Amino acid sequence: MPRKAGGFTLIELMIVVVIIGILAAIAFPSYQDYVRKSRRSDASIAINRVIQAQERWRANNVNYGTLTNLGLNTTSDNGYYSIAVSGYNGTNCTGTADGNQYCVTATAVNGKSQAADTNCTSMVAIVQAGSTRYTPATGCWSK
Repeated sequence: MPRKAGGFTLIELMIVVVIIGILAAIAFPSYQDYVRKSRRSDASIAINRVIQAQERWRANNVNYGTLTNLGLNTTSDNGYYSIAVSGYNGTNCTGTADGNQYCVTATAVNGKSQAADTNCTSMVAIVQAGSTRYTPATGCWSK
């Protein structure tokens, strides 16, 4: 009697490969989005570090300082965002910080995955008269 061979046929293996490919095509973009959301904390931490350093600087000086004055880097700890300090004219972040208000901007670095983080490529904290306003107001600052 001929013996029946055990195992999988080529067709069965190809069906499994196609199913895995479909699942990966669905899951991978969701995974990337989750990773980008978690990396936003890199910007949030850097911005809050600047705000704290600015308040320490302002306690001893007439105006708020630059990143150089504060002894801080122009990139976030993990390098996903570039950090900048500028003035605030009531409408836009521009110019030099004065004694009353300033902006801290974290912008996603081109060439890194955070640059594809739609609506959150730029995160701004506006400090005016002792209060802080974060923009965009929703979506970027929480988990």
